[in-house]
Amino acid sequence: MLIEHAQQLLIDDSQQVLDLGLTPTVTRRSLVPAPPAGTLLPDIASAARATRERVPRARVLRSSAATLYEALAGVYASIGFDVIEDQVFRDLVIARVVEPTSLLDADRVLAGLGQAAASLSTRKRTLRRARTHAFRDRLAEACFTHAAAHGDVSLVLYDTTTLYFEAENEDELRRVGYSKERRVDPQIVVGLLVDRTGFPLEIGCYEGNKAETATIMPIVKAFQARHGLSDMVVVADAGMLSAGNLDVIDEAGLRFIVGSRQAKAPRDLATYFTWNGDHAEDGQTVDTLTPRGKRKLDLHRTDKKAEPVWTPEAHPHAWRAVWQYRRKRARRDEQTLNVQRNRAMDIVDGTKAAKATRFVRTKNGKKAFDESAYARAMRLTGWKGYVTNIDKDIMPALEVISSYHDLWHVEQSFRGSSWMRG
Repeated sequence: MLIEHAQQLLIDDSQQVLDLGLTPTVTRRSLVPAPPAGTLLPDIASAARATRERVPRARVLRSSAATLYEALAGVYASIGFDVIEDQVFRDLVIARVVEPTSLLDADRVLAGLGQAAASLSTRKRTLRRARTHAFRDRLAEACFTHAAAHGDVSLVLYDTTTLYFEAENEDELRRVGYSKERRVDPQIVVGLLVDRTGFPLEIGCYEGNKAETATIMPIVKAFQARHGLSDMVVVADAGMLSAGNLDVIDEAGLRFIVGSRQAKAPRDLATYFTWNGDHAEDGQTVDTLTPRGKRKLDLHRTDKKAEPVWTPEAHPHAWRAVWQYRRKRARRDEQTLNVQRNRAMDIVDGTKAAKATRFVRTKNGKKAFDESAYARAMRLTGWKGYVTNIDKDIMPALEVISSYHDLWHVEQSFRGSSWMRG
């Protein structure tokens, strides 16, 4: 009732305003602060920023490379590896490609890819299952199918590498063996067979003290038997195929291209040197013979200027040899020989410790520089040889050379996988 009475008083016209002798004023306030003295126009934007509430800087709480995972999973499937219907195995492969870490740390890598890893015990069981269920054989089949569909498997290339282990004791596989770096750590020998583009076809693992020449035939035979192949060309480095291996490959109905050693050039190029001397044009190619094993060539072959044409029927005790001279290689060989010459001279002069060094000969307890050996080596600079059992009519000399130089693809495959070894 009191509130209603008060409202009636407010709207009553007879209600008068108390006169206090003051003039009422209206308070006004600008929404924008006054500009500083001397400013023509007010900086409205700065004023707005000054009155705006501050927002904390954005922080990234979590990120993942899900796109990378999807891309690698797509490649995995396109090669045909999805024939292994095992998601844990696939994730372990992808994690290994992204970062070569331990099995325990694979969950961290997969988390970075936006994937939840299986438990450690499941990962261990997966690796055991990969051995018992012959995953390697099934993956090798997939590799061959992919290579045959997208390229040529009539020519394969082979090479080896060694993997070292930081272990104090040897076991049945990890053995101390030959090392170019002269390491004494236990190691294993890995042999890899690839197509001419470097795509892997077959892989093998051997004891660390096994000779490289003893690894090639088991892998080649396994590859041949797995896919039922009867005719292909095997390309390998000079130190990979022994004389016995060449005979075995030839008897198996396969063909080969292997690098020759420069020390064999005087014998193989005897006819060329007899009729042309030491002169050779850049790219000069000589198609001739080289003896099989310890056999000797016909001593009278130099009576004719024309080189003999190799065929297995006409020359059963020899292989075909292709030699080529390149000036760029000659300059590189000469630089190497000069370094070896300077090292030999330092040993002869006594400025460096005596050790087995090229071009140093000892006679009556005194060391001397071997001028004749140095001259013979300089004469052969620039020449590179290739041995094969392929007829000239089937593969010309330049194709033999280019096929051999595809070996860099094997090195590329090893380099590509070296960071995956962990």
